[in-house]
Amino acid sequence: MIPGEVWVLLGLLLGAESSSLWGKSVAFHRAPREEARGSARARPRRGASGPHHGPPFTSCRLPLTPAEHMVLDLNTHETGFNGDDGSYVILTWVGDDTGVILVLSTISAPLESFQEGGSSRLYRSIDYGKSFHDISQRINHTFIKEEFGVSVGPGSSVILTADTPVLNNPGGIIFTSRDAGASFKFIQLPFHLAQPITYHFSNPDYLAALSIDGGLWLSLDFGAAWTKVHDGVNSFLWGAGDNLFFGCSRVDAVEAEERGDLVLKRTHDLGKTFTIIHKDVFSFGYIGVFLFFSVMEDSRSPRVMYFSSDQGQTFSQALLPSASTEQFYSILDGDEDMLFMHVDNPGDTYFGTMYTSDDRGILFSKSLERHLFDGHRKSDFTNITSLRGAYLTNKLDVDGRIRSVISFNRGGSWRQLDKPENVDCEAHVKKCNLHIHGEHSRRNGIVPVLALSEPTAVGLVIAHGSVGDSLSSSQYPDVFVSSDGGYSWKGTLKGPHLYSILDSGGLIVAVEAQHKGQVKTIKFSTDEGKCWKLYNFTEQPFFFAGLASEPGTNAMLVSVWGFRPEDDNQPMWVAVTIDFQSLITRECTTDDYEEWLAHSTEEKDSETNGCVLGVKETFRRLKKESVCRNGRNFVVKKKQSSCLCTREDYICDYGFYRHVNTSECVKQPDATNKTLEMCLNGQEDELLTTGYRKVPSDRCEGGFNPRLSVQTVHPCASPSTSSPFTSTSTVSHFDTPKERLVLILVCAGAAVIVLTAVISAALVVRRVVYRTRVPEYRFSNLRTQDDNCITTDLQSAASSNGTVYQHQSDDDLIQ
Repeated sequence: MIPGEVWVLLGLLLGAESSSLWGKSVAFHRAPREEARGSARARPRRGASGPHHGPPFTSCRLPLTPAEHMVLDLNTHETGFNGDDGSYVILTWVGDDTGVILVLSTISAPLESFQEGGSSRLYRSIDYGKSFHDISQRINHTFIKEEFGVSVGPGSSVILTADTPVLNNPGGIIFTSRDAGASFKFIQLPFHLAQPITYHFSNPDYLAALSIDGGLWLSLDFGAAWTKVHDGVNSFLWGAGDNLFFGCSRVDAVEAEERGDLVLKRTHDLGKTFTIIHKDVFSFGYIGVFLFFSVMEDSRSPRVMYFSSDQGQTFSQALLPSASTEQFYSILDGDEDMLFMHVDNPGDTYFGTMYTSDDRGILFSKSLERHLFDGHRKSDFTNITSLRGAYLTNKLDVDGRIRSVISFNRGGSWRQLDKPENVDCEAHVKKCNLHIHGEHSRRNGIVPVLALSEPTAVGLVIAHGSVGDSLSSSQYPDVFVSSDGGYSWKGTLKGPHLYSILDSGGLIVAVEAQHKGQVKTIKFSTDEGKCWKLYNFTEQPFFFAGLASEPGTNAMLVSVWGFRPEDDNQPMWVAVTIDFQSLITRECTTDDYEEWLAHSTEEKDSETNGCVLGVKETFRRLKKESVCRNGRNFVVKKKQSSCLCTREDYICDYGFYRHVNTSECVKQPDATNKTLEMCLNGQEDELLTTGYRKVPSDRCEGGFNPRLSVQTVHPCASPSTSSPFTSTSTVSHFDTPKERLVLILVCAGAAVIVLTAVISAALVVRRVVYRTRVPEYRFSNLRTQDDNCITTDLQSAASSNGTVYQHQSDDDLIQ
């Protein structure tokens, strides 16, 4: 034991995990026990209820045979990082199926030593973590930044950022590698980084960076040379292709976002030219195919949201409630079909309303009221990626209790989770349901990890939860598993654990998150958590820091990370890598799989059973009793067939809501008109609706079809009467030059008068709209003036056809 303190993972044995398009990084910390306890004591208990221990259930355990134990012993590899007592470790996987792992260990300098920095060590494994080698000499033992020191890009590209003092240094230092860390190139930057260098989505040579003085820099040769392309920049992000969006300030970039003073710009040619998208922007983001930003169009007006689905060429105001300066918007999730949006309620309510969009990001429909969004501005919203259309979140009910709800049709409807089949509530509990712990609980130290699902592990969901009337504040939540995407659940492990899905769901591993003491045991299951086997992976227990496995679920190796005190009372980092491929050696055959109809219920109608979002999906997945290996080449196979449309395939259109206890959409009491007027692409659309709108991505055919009124279209702001200079019955002839000159002058004068009248009318209408806050749809073209934001041209540029998108979570709130 270390005198005076016991080293535990910061926050309650948590590994902070971040994923990108190209890899996964896991950060492990060490912190004094007193610090961790202090944060736990300060934990708010809003919405907390229930006992300290959940209802009892029995976990199924199977004995590990001596032969199995011997095989695992032979294929378990322990690495002690001797002499390394770094307080912070970042583990990063590099490339796809390369087996390369980089581990950066750092000791931060004291806050008062501004110019001294700390120390780092860099380790590399080429065999999936079975062994590590110290390669610190390849970067000259340079101190690497702790907060964003390691960045992994497409292919096998890696960038390390040195922690260079700002004083007496012209710029920062980076090390770049194109071969997964086998070699590094030293590069002196002409600026100091304010945030991590950002890779282009498809071309690793294209890099963008923001300097501490607000400069936007681009490199087209993987960091070898840099050119400043703009000043006064607050933030930036890549869009599709070579589009780069950024916000700059006309006055001071430091607090421009808080003031709503950003000018949102775009360059589509790598800094050669710039166009203004909008002014008075608070914040912006990009997800799916949608660029979104919040704007205060008038100092007396609340903020409104704008969306663009064509890289900012045109944009439209979203039909959403406006937000005051005390409120916020948050994009919860999105793709090319729709968005989930949270709109904060006024005041310190800790909840708001969730909306879903149409495929243009314009029309939004109310999906869930009283959606929980805690004091950290974090939601529990979770996309269950193992089942199409399934989402899980928590709501704060009027009685102050937190309850879990799940949707199987992309937010069209929500319901509470069923009680697990092997867990019963106590006698006094009137309504017994399962409630899942999310980000709110993780940040408050109740659970170590969030709910886990993977697209290749069809139907599998693992989560911490509590059974009862509402979510419990117990420090000992249990682990529950669903094999059908959240329809049914089963209690599987008592107490909090860290868990991981391997072999496309054919293997689950878990390690108990010890609050006290040390660990030496890993649990694993080959039947989706029905039963577990226990294996002691070390003879010398250590303080558990977290699990690390290769991105995706194809691998069968997992590393258990932690640290143990040495004889000199100094902590030493330890990694134990277990190769389960040696234990599960048989390749799966056709007989090991079964057909599973997703969303299947006990309905007798076989035509509608399993129909969700207009499609039936039958998957080929592994039988629970089969102990075999899916392998790295496993591909999910499914059969699809379309379904007849029902009311469930539609959500209520704007101005309508689903009546209680029915599936019928009825008009909201405050919706005075049935007509929605929109100005799209220079034409005013008068949209008539019966109140229904098909759920985005729904592919049903035939069946229920609400009778939609015919859409009428006429030019925006055009007069309804004919011009006085035209006639439908006669045609005037002007034969002489003098007559034609008079005609031209008269027409020109009339045109000026008409144009002035139209502009005046538009200004009057605009004032009325801002005063009454009637939702207005208007597509606006990009402006090309610089508006006092300083621009520098980039001399060389290239193009890329990358179309992948940048995902924004509710970490990046649209204020």
